[in-house]
Amino acid sequence: MNDAPAPLRIGNASGFYGDRFDAVREMLTGGPLDVLTGDYLAELTMLILGRSRLKDPEKGYATTFLRQLEEGLGLAHERGVRIVANAGGLNPAGLADAVRKLAAKVGVPVTVAHVEGDSLPVPDGFLTANAYLGGTGIAACLRAGADIVVTGRVTDAALVTGPAAAHFGWGPDDLDALAGAVVAGHVLECGTQATGGNYAFFGAHDIRRPGFPLAEIHADGSSVITKHDGTGGVVDLSTVTAQLLYETGGARYAGPDVTARLDTVRLTPDGPDRVRIDGVRGEAPPPTLKAGLTRLGGWRNEVVFVLTGLGIEAKAALVREQFADALERGGGRAPAEVRWELARTDHPDADTEERASALLRLVVRDQDADAVGRAVSGAAVELALGSYPGFHVTAPPGKGAPYGVFEASHVPAGEVEHTAVLPDGRREIVEPPPLTRELTEVDEPPLPAPYPDAGPTRRAPLGLIAGARSGDKGGDANVGVWVRDDEAWRWLAHELTVDRFRQLLPETAELTVARHVLPNLRALNFTVHGLLGEGVAAQARFDPQAKAVGEWLRSRWLPIPVALLEGIDGPEVSA
Repeated sequence: MNDAPAPLRIGNASGFYGDRFDAVREMLTGGPLDVLTGDYLAELTMLILGRSRLKDPEKGYATTFLRQLEEGLGLAHERGVRIVANAGGLNPAGLADAVRKLAAKVGVPVTVAHVEGDSLPVPDGFLTANAYLGGTGIAACLRAGADIVVTGRVTDAALVTGPAAAHFGWGPDDLDALAGAVVAGHVLECGTQATGGNYAFFGAHDIRRPGFPLAEIHADGSSVITKHDGTGGVVDLSTVTAQLLYETGGARYAGPDVTARLDTVRLTPDGPDRVRIDGVRGEAPPPTLKAGLTRLGGWRNEVVFVLTGLGIEAKAALVREQFADALERGGGRAPAEVRWELARTDHPDADTEERASALLRLVVRDQDADAVGRAVSGAAVELALGSYPGFHVTAPPGKGAPYGVFEASHVPAGEVEHTAVLPDGRREIVEPPPLTRELTEVDEPPLPAPYPDAGPTRRAPLGLIAGARSGDKGGDANVGVWVRDDEAWRWLAHELTVDRFRQLLPETAELTVARHVLPNLRALNFTVHGLLGEGVAAQARFDPQAKAVGEWLRSRWLPIPVALLEGIDGPEVSA
């Protein structure tokens, strides 16, 4: 007789503040579910909420969540689904009160709890300061009978570890089970990225409207990633691998509850649109919690000049010279940072004007709003009738706007008063884990035997055989690269070294690049330190969140063994 508890079905309905509004209804009506989670917070979101709170101290939370609950509360109550979301942002108590008022208004009898304590003393010059809490406070709220739990800044995976710990009775010593839930939570946290969204091999599937993912969590921490029947997208080994690599670094994936060993993750097919995750080992978490601080970093402005037809390089040079001269004649000083980037989007003998045009992007930043405001916009506008032929810009130059900066730090876990505010108003202090372990890198695992050198090669894009997904962590970029069979892994593991990576992506040549090897996933994970400057809120780079760095890498050509290209249909392999 099998007395094991039934799996806990946890679904996700939001990967960021602004995700698909209908997802809450879709997940609640699309199939059986026990818990529905929503991830609304990111580094940039905390800055946005901080500025919102400056205007109205009663705000500071994700208001979209409330609008989704206008219908979602009744649906969840009818189906017995509990809801856990970090939409509380900087004001989880305020959101909890707003949810209670909404429940009374729509006549749905639900109990609401919240988690707080992530808010830290804000240093001078900063706007927000928050520690990343784990799932223990969420678990306490659910054990006390909460139907809705809202939190402030918790780790994304805590939205899954908390409900799983409450359901299965896990304690801080159940490290392997917690680590398995962390991995499942990491797969779910970005919503449809696990079901075909932002997927390197998207052409093989219908992803016009991918369904949101769910995980069937088992008592031992293993899980099956899937989605509701009949929804779009796909769940397979590659989509799950891609999300596992997203915004991670080395083999040790640290969190407040547990450090999950990504090098122990096993993925196996479990039927159509089902991937099983097991084998995950857990270690004691580090003694400190990650903390995120945001501040206003200064002011920026941007002008995009359109250059059409012949002489693109000469036209760009003329604009740069004229702009510098106009600034100098205007009597003001040049902004502290002036960056020009020419994107050659033009095509020779083009059949449309847009295809005949290139874009010259000017970005300026300074601590002084005046230095990037009228002085810059005026210098750009006055060129309109006296510059290159066909002069125009994509939008009228503005007066400049503030930009933000995200900084990461760490605080001792014991100094953070992690608190579960239960449905009856009682406040339960969550103690930090009794055992901790300093975070260190693992020894690099042995590589597979090299791919044979004897066969012919052909220059082709890396992306014909390798997938990639990239993202941001503060000012660093993460680029995960994986292949789908063992022979390609033998080649990739030896070919894509740090030196080769820098060669293929010249913007990284002068930066520190770390490579992490994950053989179970046939994957390499690269961390590029400093590529994003002061982070996404600073908008210092064309792709400020490094979302497309992986696709840039996949587009780069290098010699690939012809045998690995067999069966791939594409113009790059037919030449």
